[in-house]
Amino acid sequence: MKLGVGIDPGLGLSRDQQRELVQEAARLGYDSLWTPAGLTRRSIFQICRDWWQATTDIARGGLSVGTSVIPFPGWSVPTLAAESASLNEVCDGKFSLGIGLGAYPSPALIKQLDLPKLSPLTYSREYLQTLRPLFAGESVDFAGKGVTLHGVQLGIKAPPVPVYLAAMGEQMLRLAGECADGVTPNWCSPEQVAWMRKHVADGARQAGRSEHDVPFALYIRVCIGDDEDAARRAFATNMLGYAMARNGQSKTAGYRGHFGRMGFEEVLTDLEARRDAGAKVADLVDLVPTDLLRRVGYFGRPAGAPEAMQRLSKGLDEAMVRLISVRSGDLDACLTAIRACQRSGWSPA
Repeated sequence: MKLGVGIDPGLGLSRDQQRELVQEAARLGYDSLWTPAGLTRRSIFQICRDWWQATTDIARGGLSVGTSVIPFPGWSVPTLAAESASLNEVCDGKFSLGIGLGAYPSPALIKQLDLPKLSPLTYSREYLQTLRPLFAGESVDFAGKGVTLHGVQLGIKAPPVPVYLAAMGEQMLRLAGECADGVTPNWCSPEQVAWMRKHVADGARQAGRSEHDVPFALYIRVCIGDDEDAARRAFATNMLGYAMARNGQSKTAGYRGHFGRMGFEEVLTDLEARRDAGAKVADLVDLVPTDLLRRVGYFGRPAGAPEAMQRLSKGLDEAMVRLISVRSGDLDACLTAIRACQRSGWSPA
């Protein structure tokens, strides 16, 4: 199993602090560095290049870098492919592209970017069916509902970029098995990973592929510090930002459905009712049972991290330690976390 570090812009780390963090990850024997991307934030490709470059003096060839994930509806296929290939050329094949729908198909995003209205499954399929041939050096002709290309070919000779798909529901998981180079689910218990792998395997078999051709790379969120209550609150706040359905949103689709399948249904229904009655998220975090929080990540003192990583990484091909901190810009807390979760403290499968 590979072991990575997930660094979110929300940690509030400066570029110098990020450099120190990724260099320490390289010294500790981590394999990779991953980050989510936003549509209007600093270039994810520049960030990944900075991190890779910072580790080249410590780990031979530098650590692998990747996006988990970049919201592809904000990119055209040729531009996304060219940026990815350019980075992969520089870092000698160390880049992986994780793509996902982001906020699509929210009406606000569709209006903001003048996007086509089609099913998320179709949209994802069309990006996979065009990105991967481009990375393979092919000339692509494709006429879809959201993507149309006529004789498009990259003008860059670079190592092929693996394309990972963010997937949690049955249809997307089968699509990942059929068309992607890997899958990056999110916020998963080990039991949910096992459930997901079956659907990816189904998709792979239908496409004449092996399920082993589609590795699972998962963020395992951790908030580590000596103040366990503060760590718990920061972790729960982060989780609820994903898990609770917003007004008018489906409670069976997306992250809400995903958490419901993992046993959070009753708790989330109660919390959403309290929120809709006027409660703030800060008032709700203490109402989430600790055993539910611990199903999908770890918070607490450094000494408990190795056992949690051993348990939470079951069934994965790559476990990415996704850092959460109590205070913004707290490099020491991030360093403590990656030291607590390093490979030497537990035994990856």
